[in-house]
This record gives sequence, structure tokens and C-alpha cells, in this order.
Amino acid sequence: MRLLVLNYEYPPVGGGGGRFCAELGGQLARRGHEVRLVTGYFRGLPRVEVRDGVTIYRPWSPRRRQHTCGVGEMGLYLLAGLHPALQLARRWRPHLLQAHFAVPTGSLAYLLHRITGIPYVLSCQLGDVPGGVPDQTDRLFRWLKPLTGPIWRGAARVTAPGRHVRELAQQAYPGVHVEVVYNGINLEGLSLSPLTPGRPARLIFAGRFSPQKNLPFLVEVLEQVKDLDWQLEMLGDGPEMPLIREKVEQAGLSGRVIFSGWVAPERVTEIMGVGDLLLLPSLSEGLPLVGVQALAAGLALLGSDVGGIAEVVQSGRNGFLCPVNDRDVFVEALRAILTEPEKLSEMKAESRRLARAFDIREIAARFEEIFRQVGRSA
Repeated sequence: MRLLVLNYEYPPVGGGGGRFCAELGGQLARRGHEVRLVTGYFRGLPRVEVRDGVTIYRPWSPRRRQHTCGVGEMGLYLLAGLHPALQLARRWRPHLLQAHFAVPTGSLAYLLHRITGIPYVLSCQLGDVPGGVPDQTDRLFRWLKPLTGPIWRGAARVTAPGRHVRELAQQAYPGVHVEVVYNGINLEGLSLSPLTPGRPARLIFAGRFSPQKNLPFLVEVLEQVKDLDWQLEMLGDGPEMPLIREKVEQAGLSGRVIFSGWVAPERVTEIMGVGDLLLLPSLSEGLPLVGVQALAAGLALLGSDVGGIAEVVQSGRNGFLCPVNDRDVFVEALRAILTEPEKLSEMKAESRRLARAFDIREIAARFEEIFRQVGRSA
């Protein structure tokens, strides 16, 4: 099949949704499909390139930051991407479109569909859904939601990365059928973290430094376990970076917390390959791809009992789920993990087993069947 994929961010730009898009596109190309992708330009990247069998087009984009895309920048992505995507759709005649993210990419897929008649599959993430990330998107959805309904209803199929996102989407858009297809990861050739915990224990946070990730709370938790032997590496960047640096210094943790900045996905994989425990103190999450990466690398996980985190953490087996913002429970769980190395080893082994459910080869096969069904009914 000829697949035209749309995503406003794509590695090395953006977060987990873009990384999953790249993994999926590469797998579909290996399965014999022709895959072309339209994303946005970012300084230093080629305008056109072929990577993992996917032909990537990067028309002009106003995006200024690798880790974050503002609302205005998203809107300009649509204006900049419409003409090149439309030209490609008309010349190449793909069998279908796949839009990663309902906002803003779904708007582009909807317009292309209306103009060309080519069906599209909408693959949403948590931030696409009203109520998914309340502190960041509720104000936006107050005026945006009436405009997004046609995007969801116009899709030939809609997928969500987990049960939590599906439930929110079906509440927000009654009558739209949403099916769960996990965000997957390539399990082949990964460097697995040693089952024996490091000394000090190697803790990892990976993601945007945004309010959703609840990092000031994480610093408060870590301050309560200063007496234990651990080191934390924080991967990522974002608007709260200065605040978190300040809080780490005030808590007396400067020598134990490493700020590595925004790093390439390959580097995240390498760092996880020598880690022990992933920290997910988020206020909201869909299916966190970084959690799937942690499973694949063989890390235990400690996270908030919210959203899709429960789909990668089986509390007591490969980590712990704690009530959001309950510092005492988080501290107790972290202390238990750090003082029982044998239990931590068992949790790391269990994560490796749970990772099999997120094998990108199986996920690609699911999407391939969806695409074939859409193509047959078009």
C-alpha cells in the first residue's frame, strides 16, 4: 500500500508520539509498504531524506524549540504543510492517510480528505482529547472542541494508545468508535539493563519539563530519601527547567541529579540500558512511550496511579503505582525499592516480560490490518 503519514513533529523533534510514529513507519516500510511522511522543518535537518525506508518531507515550519510546539506554531504548521501535502497526495495518490495527533495534524488530514477523497486513519494521543491534560489544554478546548468534532467523525478509523485515552475520547465525541492499539517499541537488539541494581541505584526521568510531569513534586520526594544511595539522570527540557534546577539546589541534591538536556532517542535507549528505575510522577498521561521504553530496557517503574501509566506498571510486580501527589506514599514506595535490591531485581525482570505486549512488530501488524480494511472499503 501507499501510505501518506502526517505528523507535526518527528524525531529528532518532539516527544513520544513522534518517536512511535517513526518506529511504526519503519516497520511498515519493512513489511513492503511505501511510506511517505510530511512533518515540519527544524533548523539543521534536511528538507527531504529517507530514513528506515520512510521518505520524510519537511516543508517550512516556524517551530523554534525542539521539545515544545506552541499553539501558534501548530496553526502555522497546517498552513505551511497543506500545499506540499496536497501536491504529494494528488501526484502520488496514496491509498490512505494516517494522521498522528488529532490536534493539529488531524486538521490537515481532514482537509486533504475533503479535497481528494482519500480516507484517513486518525491516531490520537492524550493531549488530543478534552480533559486529557487539563492544566495545559482545557482552556484551548473551550473554543477548539466544536471545530474538532468533524475531524474525529470524518476519520475512517480512530485509534488510541490505551484504554484511558479511548474512554476520554468516546466521552468527548459520542458516537465515534475508538479502538486501542498500543504505542509500540522495537524490542530487537536492545541493550537490557543488568538485573543487579547499580550502586548507587540509577534513577531516570525522561520527558518534557512541563507542569504535566509534576517535577517539583518529584524533587520533594527525592529530598525525603537523601539518606539512601541513588543518582538521578533527568533527560529532557522544557519551560520548567530553571525551576527544577533551583529546587534541586535548594533541596541539597545538586551532586546527585544530572541534567542531560534534550537528547536523541538513541541516547535515551543507551541511558536506560544502564538504569534501574524510571520515575513517572505525572499529573496525567496517556500511554507513556517512555514507560514502554523502560519495560523494554528492563527497568522497574514508580509512577502516579493516573491515566495510562497503569498500563505499563503492575503495582507490586514491576514497580509501584501511587496516588497522585501523595508524597508519603511515593516516599514509602521509593524507599522500599531502594532498600530491597533483590525485590528491585525481580521487578526489572518482570518489566522485561511485560514488554512483549508492546512489540512494534505486533503493533505494526495491527495497523496494517486496519489500513487494509480501510483500503478495501474506500
